[in-house]
Amino acid sequence: MVIFNITLPLFYFEMSSKRVSTTATARLKQDYMRIMKDPVPYIRAIPLPSNILEWHFAVEGPENTPYEGGIYHGKLVFPREFPFKPPSIYMITPNGRFKCNTRLCLSISDFHPDTWNPAWSVSTILTGLLSFMLEKSPTLGSLETSDLTKRQLSAQSLQFNMGDKVFCELFPDVVEKYVEEMKKREEEIKESSANDSAVNKRPISNLSNSTQDHIQGQGNNNGIFGSALANILVIIGFAVFAYTVKFVLRSVVE
Repeated sequence: MVIFNITLPLFYFEMSSKRVSTTATARLKQDYMRIMKDPVPYIRAIPLPSNILEWHFAVEGPENTPYEGGIYHGKLVFPREFPFKPPSIYMITPNGRFKCNTRLCLSISDFHPDTWNPAWSVSTILTGLLSFMLEKSPTLGSLETSDLTKRQLSAQSLQFNMGDKVFCELFPDVVEKYVEEMKKREEEIKESSANDSAVNKRPISNLSNSTQDHIQGQGNNNGIFGSALANILVIIGFAVFAYTVKFVLRSVVE
């Protein structure tokens, strides 16, 4: 599980809030402090330093879902009339559920100002977005893809986000974790390759030794057999020689 650590002081928003209405600024600051104190499960969100009306969020794919292991980047664009008007919602990271960089039609987005409730906070919006992401209900801006496709996109999500400058600047802890994971994977691959190489060489070496032992054993056995055969031939030779001498002596005597 990726753990986010994002804590910014209030003066972080001072420059970006000068040209925004007091109501919107005050409300978004309040929502930000609330999120820092009580984070939304699986989600972190933070405003742009230059524009408090544009928030970026990162959704961590929940366990036991096709999105597990993925990190999905998106953004909320608030109107100056917030909280009396709803924000636009966009997904940036390919996810298989929503189109990228397309306004999403949700009851909590600017597609439905008639259903918007000014009491809803940024946390409410993000919670509703995640809930709808885990469903399969179609809407304007949604996609229909298989779970396999979603899992493949989940595995590619971090690498995709690494190419997004805004994501890297706003979520440096995720980037750092990704770099550490890549280093760890490289080390594991190198170690695995080394082990495979050693395993592949070992049977050949063992086979060669076994063959040599077998050949040597056969050579030893052949040597023993040859020696025994030579001894037998010598004995037979002596026996024949003795018989021949005896026959000759008998002939001479007669």
